[in-house]
Amino acid sequence: MRKKIALIGGGQIGQILAMLAAQKEMGDIVVLDIPDYVNPVKGKALDLMEMAPHGNYDANITGTSDYKDIQGSDVVIITAGKPRQAGMTREDLLSTNIKIISAVANGIKENAPDAFCIVLTNPLDAMVYTFHKITGFPKSQVIGMAGTLDTARYRAFLSMELGVSVADIAGTVLGGHGPTMVPLPRLTTIGGVPLTEVANQDLIDRVVERTRKAGTEIVTLFGKGSAFFSPAWSAIVIAESYLKDKRRVLPCATLCEGEYGINGLFIGVPCLISAKGMEKIFEIKLTDEEKERLGATKAAVQKTVDECDTFMS
Repeated sequence: MRKKIALIGGGQIGQILAMLAAQKEMGDIVVLDIPDYVNPVKGKALDLMEMAPHGNYDANITGTSDYKDIQGSDVVIITAGKPRQAGMTREDLLSTNIKIISAVANGIKENAPDAFCIVLTNPLDAMVYTFHKITGFPKSQVIGMAGTLDTARYRAFLSMELGVSVADIAGTVLGGHGPTMVPLPRLTTIGGVPLTEVANQDLIDRVVERTRKAGTEIVTLFGKGSAFFSPAWSAIVIAESYLKDKRRVLPCATLCEGEYGINGLFIGVPCLISAKGMEKIFEIKLTDEEKERLGATKAAVQKTVDECDTFMS
Protein backbone atom coordinates (compact mmCIF):
# COMPACT_ATOMS: atom_id res chain seq x y z
CA MET A 1 0.00 0.00 0.00
CA ARG A 2 1.26 3.47 -0.85
CA LYS A 3 2.07 5.98 1.85
CA LYS A 4 -0.22 9.00 2.19
CA ILE A 5 0.91 12.61 2.38
CA ALA A 6 -1.39 15.48 3.39
CA LEU A 7 -0.47 19.04 2.43
CA ILE A 8 -2.31 21.68 4.44
CA GLY A 9 -2.35 24.77 2.23
CA GLY A 10 -2.54 24.67 -1.55
CA GLY A 11 -0.74 27.91 -2.39
CA GLN A 12 2.66 28.35 -4.01
CA ILE A 13 4.53 26.08 -1.59
CA GLY A 14 1.73 23.54 -1.42
CA GLN A 15 1.51 23.03 -5.16
CA ILE A 16 5.28 22.63 -5.48
CA LEU A 17 5.28 20.17 -2.57
CA ALA A 18 2.61 18.16 -4.39
CA MET A 19 4.64 18.10 -7.61
CA LEU A 20 7.89 17.10 -5.88
CA ALA A 21 6.21 14.40 -3.78
CA ALA A 22 4.54 13.01 -6.89
CA GLN A 23 7.74 13.05 -8.95
CA LYS A 24 9.55 11.23 -6.16
CA GLU A 25 6.62 8.78 -5.85
CA MET A 26 6.56 9.30 -2.11
CA GLY A 27 2.89 8.30 -1.90
CA ASP A 28 -0.63 9.44 -2.64
CA ILE A 29 -1.21 13.14 -2.00
CA VAL A 30 -4.11 15.11 -0.55
CA VAL A 31 -3.97 18.90 -0.78
CA LEU A 32 -6.28 20.66 1.67
CA ASP A 33 -7.31 24.31 1.65
CA ILE A 34 -10.22 26.39 2.93
CA PRO A 35 -13.56 26.16 1.03
CA ASP A 36 -13.00 29.51 -0.73
CA TYR A 37 -9.90 28.10 -2.45
CA VAL A 38 -10.86 24.45 -2.83
CA ASN A 39 -11.70 24.59 -6.56
CA PRO A 40 -8.28 26.02 -7.53
CA VAL A 41 -6.69 23.33 -5.34
CA LYS A 42 -8.71 20.62 -7.07
CA GLY A 43 -7.63 22.10 -10.38
CA LYS A 44 -3.97 21.96 -9.41
CA ALA A 45 -4.37 18.34 -8.30
CA LEU A 46 -6.02 17.43 -11.61
CA ASP A 47 -3.30 19.27 -13.56
CA LEU A 48 -0.65 17.22 -11.74
CA MET A 49 -2.52 14.00 -12.51
CA GLU A 50 -2.58 14.97 -16.18
CA MET A 51 1.18 15.59 -16.02
CA ALA A 52 1.84 12.07 -14.69
CA PRO A 53 2.13 10.30 -18.08
CA HIS A 54 5.00 12.58 -19.12
CA GLY A 55 6.39 12.81 -15.59
CA ASN A 56 6.32 9.01 -15.43
CA TYR A 57 5.04 8.81 -11.85
CA ASP A 58 2.18 6.96 -10.20
CA ALA A 59 0.34 8.80 -7.45
CA ASN A 60 -3.24 9.72 -6.72
CA ILE A 61 -3.46 13.48 -6.16
CA THR A 62 -6.65 15.09 -4.88
CA GLY A 63 -7.80 18.44 -3.56
CA THR A 64 -10.21 18.97 -0.69
CA SER A 65 -11.45 21.29 2.04
CA ASP A 66 -12.58 18.47 4.34
CA TYR A 67 -10.16 17.38 7.07
CA LYS A 68 -11.70 13.91 7.01
CA ASP A 69 -9.88 13.35 3.72
CA ILE A 70 -6.49 13.46 5.47
CA GLN A 71 -7.32 10.47 7.66
CA GLY A 72 -4.66 7.78 7.49
CA SER A 73 -1.90 10.21 6.47
CA ASP A 74 1.65 9.15 7.25
CA VAL A 75 3.03 12.68 6.86
CA VAL A 76 1.34 16.07 7.12
CA ILE A 77 3.14 19.18 5.85
CA ILE A 78 1.65 22.48 6.98
CA THR A 79 2.10 25.58 4.82
CA ALA A 80 -1.25 27.24 5.61
CA GLY A 81 -0.98 30.88 6.60
CA LYS A 82 -0.57 34.38 5.26
CA PRO A 83 2.72 34.92 3.41
CA ARG A 84 5.13 37.72 4.22
CA GLN A 85 4.86 40.93 2.22
CA ALA A 86 7.60 43.45 1.52
CA GLY A 87 8.43 45.45 4.66
CA MET A 88 6.77 42.85 6.89
CA THR A 89 8.68 40.90 9.54
CA ARG A 90 7.79 37.34 10.46
CA GLU A 91 6.50 38.62 13.79
CA ASP A 92 4.02 40.87 11.97
CA LEU A 93 2.33 37.67 10.83
CA LEU A 94 1.84 36.37 14.34
CA SER A 95 -1.71 37.44 15.20
CA THR A 96 -3.14 36.21 11.87
CA ASN A 97 -1.24 32.98 11.50
CA ILE A 98 -1.71 31.85 15.08
CA LYS A 99 -5.45 31.64 14.38
CA ILE A 100 -4.82 29.68 11.21
CA ILE A 101 -2.33 27.27 12.78
CA SER A 102 -4.67 26.68 15.72
CA ALA A 103 -7.48 25.58 13.39
CA VAL A 104 -5.05 23.40 11.42
CA ALA A 105 -3.68 21.78 14.59
CA ASN A 106 -7.17 20.84 15.75
CA GLY A 107 -8.06 19.42 12.33
CA ILE A 108 -4.93 17.26 12.25
CA LYS A 109 -5.30 16.17 15.88
CA GLU A 110 -8.79 14.90 15.14
CA ASN A 111 -8.15 13.27 11.78
CA ALA A 112 -4.46 12.33 11.51
CA PRO A 113 -3.21 11.90 15.08
CA ASP A 114 -0.42 9.48 14.11
CA ALA A 115 1.11 11.52 11.27
CA PHE A 116 4.62 12.95 11.31
CA CYS A 117 4.04 16.70 11.10
CA ILE A 118 6.31 19.25 9.40
CA VAL A 119 5.46 22.92 9.95
CA LEU A 120 6.48 25.61 7.43
CA THR A 121 4.15 28.45 8.45
CA ASN A 122 5.86 31.67 9.59
CA PRO A 123 6.92 32.90 12.03
CA LEU A 124 8.20 29.34 12.02
CA ASP A 125 9.61 28.88 15.52
CA ALA A 126 6.45 30.26 17.12
CA MET A 127 4.05 28.41 14.82
CA VAL A 128 5.60 24.98 15.41
CA TYR A 129 5.55 25.71 19.15
CA THR A 130 1.84 26.61 18.93
CA PHE A 131 1.05 23.55 16.82
CA HIS A 132 2.78 21.27 19.32
CA LYS A 133 1.07 22.90 22.28
CA ILE A 134 -2.41 22.51 20.78
CA THR A 135 -2.00 18.96 19.48
CA GLY A 136 -0.08 17.60 22.45
CA PHE A 137 1.77 15.30 20.03
CA PRO A 138 5.10 13.85 21.23
CA LYS A 139 8.19 15.86 20.25
CA SER A 140 9.30 13.08 17.92
CA GLN A 141 6.18 13.69 15.82
CA VAL A 142 6.47 17.47 15.27
CA ILE A 143 9.23 19.34 13.47
CA GLY A 144 9.79 22.77 11.99
CA MET A 145 11.41 22.92 8.56
CA ALA A 146 13.47 26.10 9.07
CA GLY A 147 17.03 24.95 9.74
CA THR A 148 17.05 22.71 6.66
CA LEU A 149 16.16 25.71 4.50
CA ASP A 150 18.58 28.07 6.25
CA THR A 151 21.43 25.61 5.76
CA ALA A 152 20.53 25.15 2.08
CA ARG A 153 20.68 28.91 1.60
CA TYR A 154 24.01 29.09 3.42
CA ARG A 155 25.47 26.37 1.19
CA ALA A 156 24.04 28.00 -1.95
CA PHE A 157 25.59 31.37 -1.14
CA LEU A 158 28.96 29.78 -0.44
CA SER A 159 28.77 27.93 -3.76
CA MET A 160 27.97 31.17 -5.57
CA GLU A 161 30.83 33.04 -3.89
CA LEU A 162 33.47 30.32 -4.21
CA GLY A 163 32.52 28.86 -7.58
CA VAL A 164 32.35 25.28 -6.28
CA SER A 165 29.65 22.62 -6.34
CA VAL A 166 27.02 22.80 -3.62
CA ALA A 167 27.41 19.01 -3.33
CA ASP A 168 30.87 19.49 -1.81
CA ILE A 169 29.80 22.05 0.80
CA ALA A 170 28.94 20.74 4.25
CA GLY A 171 27.76 23.05 6.99
CA THR A 172 24.93 23.81 9.34
CA VAL A 173 22.90 26.69 10.70
CA LEU A 174 21.54 26.73 14.26
CA GLY A 175 18.91 28.85 15.96
CA GLY A 176 15.69 30.59 15.06
CA HIS A 177 14.40 31.14 11.54
CA GLY A 178 15.27 34.81 11.26
CA PRO A 179 18.03 37.40 11.55
CA THR A 180 19.41 35.90 14.78
CA MET A 181 20.15 32.48 13.23
CA VAL A 182 23.65 31.12 13.80
CA PRO A 183 25.60 29.80 10.78
CA LEU A 184 28.75 27.93 11.83
CA PRO A 185 31.64 28.78 9.48
CA ARG A 186 34.09 27.18 11.92
CA LEU A 187 32.61 23.76 11.16
CA THR A 188 31.91 24.29 7.46
CA THR A 189 33.96 22.34 4.92
CA ILE A 190 34.45 22.44 1.14
CA GLY A 191 35.17 18.92 -0.04
CA GLY A 192 36.58 18.20 3.40
CA VAL A 193 38.73 21.35 3.45
CA PRO A 194 37.83 23.79 6.26
CA LEU A 195 36.06 26.89 4.92
CA THR A 196 38.44 29.09 6.89
CA GLU A 197 41.32 27.75 4.75
CA VAL A 198 39.74 28.61 1.38
CA ALA A 199 37.85 31.83 2.11
CA ASN A 200 38.86 35.10 3.74
CA GLN A 201 36.92 36.58 6.64
CA ASP A 202 35.23 39.25 4.52
CA LEU A 203 33.70 36.60 2.25
CA ILE A 204 32.60 34.49 5.20
CA ASP A 205 31.02 37.49 6.94
CA ARG A 206 29.22 38.45 3.73
CA VAL A 207 27.76 34.97 3.30
CA VAL A 208 26.70 34.74 6.96
CA GLU A 209 24.94 38.09 6.76
CA ARG A 210 23.21 37.20 3.51
CA THR A 211 22.05 33.90 5.00
CA ARG A 212 20.47 35.69 7.94
CA LYS A 213 18.60 38.02 5.61
CA ALA A 214 17.86 35.50 2.85
CA GLY A 215 14.11 35.37 3.39
CA THR A 216 13.83 39.16 3.43
CA GLU A 217 15.94 39.41 0.26
CA ILE A 218 13.48 37.22 -1.65
CA VAL A 219 10.42 38.98 -0.20
CA THR A 220 11.87 42.32 -1.31
CA LEU A 221 12.55 41.03 -4.82
CA PHE A 222 9.08 39.52 -5.16
CA GLY A 223 7.35 42.58 -3.72
CA LYS A 224 4.46 40.32 -2.74
CA GLY A 225 4.77 36.86 -1.25
CA SER A 226 7.78 34.89 -0.08
CA ALA A 227 10.00 31.98 -1.11
CA PHE A 228 8.36 28.78 -2.29
CA PHE A 229 10.76 26.58 -4.30
CA SER A 230 13.45 26.23 -1.63
CA PRO A 231 11.08 25.82 1.37
CA ALA A 232 9.16 23.11 -0.49
CA TRP A 233 12.28 21.10 -1.31
CA SER A 234 13.55 21.49 2.27
CA ALA A 235 10.32 19.99 3.60
CA ILE A 236 10.49 17.14 1.09
CA VAL A 237 14.01 16.29 2.29
CA ILE A 238 12.67 15.89 5.84
CA ALA A 239 9.56 13.96 4.78
CA GLU A 240 11.58 11.59 2.60
CA SER A 241 14.00 10.83 5.42
CA TYR A 242 11.03 9.86 7.59
CA LEU A 243 9.09 7.85 5.00
CA LYS A 244 12.15 5.97 3.71
CA ASP A 245 13.97 5.75 7.05
CA LYS A 246 16.99 7.43 5.44
CA ARG A 247 18.23 8.54 8.87
CA ARG A 248 19.40 11.93 7.67
CA VAL A 249 20.96 14.31 10.19
CA LEU A 250 19.22 17.60 9.39
CA PRO A 251 19.00 20.97 11.15
CA CYS A 252 15.33 21.34 12.09
CA ALA A 253 13.31 23.33 14.58
CA THR A 254 12.74 20.73 17.26
CA LEU A 255 11.71 20.84 20.90
CA CYS A 256 14.78 21.26 23.07
CA GLU A 257 14.55 19.98 26.62
CA GLY A 258 17.89 21.02 28.05
CA GLU A 259 20.01 20.61 24.94
CA TYR A 260 22.17 23.66 24.22
CA GLY A 261 20.88 25.13 27.49
CA ILE A 262 17.43 25.58 25.93
CA ASN A 263 14.25 24.24 27.48
CA GLY A 264 10.71 24.29 26.11
CA LEU A 265 11.42 26.01 22.80
CA PHE A 266 11.55 24.79 19.20
CA ILE A 267 14.99 25.86 17.98
CA GLY A 268 16.97 24.86 14.90
CA VAL A 269 19.44 22.13 15.91
CA PRO A 270 20.93 19.08 14.14
CA CYS A 271 18.68 16.07 14.62
CA LEU A 272 18.25 12.54 13.32
CA ILE A 273 15.12 12.06 11.19
CA SER A 274 14.21 8.38 10.88
CA ALA A 275 11.10 6.21 10.66
CA LYS A 276 10.68 7.04 14.36
CA GLY A 277 10.35 10.73 13.52
CA MET A 278 12.71 13.12 15.26
CA GLU A 279 14.78 10.43 16.93
CA LYS A 280 17.73 12.30 18.41
CA ILE A 281 19.23 15.76 18.86
CA PHE A 282 22.97 16.16 18.33
CA GLU A 283 24.76 18.69 20.51
CA ILE A 284 27.75 20.56 19.10
CA LYS A 285 30.46 21.92 21.38
CA LEU A 286 30.23 25.63 20.73
CA THR A 287 32.74 28.40 21.30
CA ASP A 288 31.88 31.20 23.71
CA GLU A 289 31.01 33.48 20.79
CA GLU A 290 28.72 30.86 19.23
CA LYS A 291 27.04 30.29 22.60
CA GLU A 292 26.44 34.02 22.88
CA ARG A 293 24.86 34.13 19.43
CA LEU A 294 22.69 31.12 20.21
CA GLY A 295 21.62 32.88 23.42
CA ALA A 296 20.47 35.84 21.33
CA THR A 297 18.40 33.63 19.03
CA LYS A 298 16.94 31.88 22.08
CA ALA A 299 15.83 35.24 23.48
CA ALA A 300 14.25 36.24 20.15
CA VAL A 301 12.31 32.99 19.88
CA GLN A 302 11.25 33.18 23.54
CA LYS A 303 9.85 36.68 22.95
CA THR A 304 7.67 35.50 20.07
CA VAL A 305 6.57 32.39 21.94
CA ASP A 306 5.54 34.53 24.92
CA GLU A 307 3.38 36.56 22.54
CA CYS A 308 1.82 33.32 21.27
CA ASP A 309 0.98 32.26 24.80
CA THR A 310 -0.66 35.65 25.37
CA PHE A 311 -2.83 35.23 22.24
CA MET A 312 -3.87 31.72 23.29
CA SER A 313 -4.60 32.54 26.93
